[in-house]
Amino acid sequence: IRLPTGEWSKAVPDTPEAWAKRLGQIGVTSDTPAVVYGGADVRDATRAWWLLKYAGVEEVKLLNGGLPAWEKADGPTETRANTARPVEIGKPVVRSGRLAEKKDVLDIVKDKSAQILDARSEGEYCGTSETAKRNGHIPGAIAIEWTELLDKDKKFKSAQDLQKLFADKNVDLDKPVVTYCQSGGRAAVLAFGLELMGAKNVRNYYKSWSEWGNADDTPVEVPKK
Repeated sequence: IRLPTGEWSKAVPDTPEAWAKRLGQIGVTSDTPAVVYGGADVRDATRAWWLLKYAGVEEVKLLNGGLPAWEKADGPTETRANTARPVEIGKPVVRSGRLAEKKDVLDIVKDKSAQILDARSEGEYCGTSETAKRNGHIPGAIAIEWTELLDKDKKFKSAQDLQKLFADKNVDLDKPVVTYCQSGGRAAVLAFGLELMGAKNVRNYYKSWSEWGNADDTPVEVPKK
């Protein structure tokens, strides 16, 4: 099924009923096993993974390396367009525990109840790249650019390498984590990597810096020079 992640990311449905309708349109229920993939850029695939998991789909896997890796492994391909058969979904289920809202992150900044990970570039984190009215990072956020989770083939690194990366960044996989970027895509890469390594309480601040950096009630931190 071709999942139009760009379209979904523009306006994430905000009710279980809306999610049920959207999933039904692509023929997916909460019990439908799904495998998502994209091109060499993993961001679309991980965004789709996160959106489906948030929408209540229980079993969602990601094809590591996307279509390039599949073709390199001589996997079969086709050029015809496949159309999903819409289905009726019963009681809709949204996994609200996978999403962080601005109010949640404001509380975390105050009470330090979760780790905050910034998946953006160094320039965005340091505030030298202008992506909003105010630039910098959420106070206390740990910088782990999303590309750090990938190897030279743009696949996710080995378990050993990911374990070392998170350890070197002082990320505790047993404690709650919130990831963010500009609009939820790169944050989904981090969320996937964390869950791949066994983290159980990971939330994506989906509106990310596009909301935080343009709000008037959010604290912004810039590294001292």
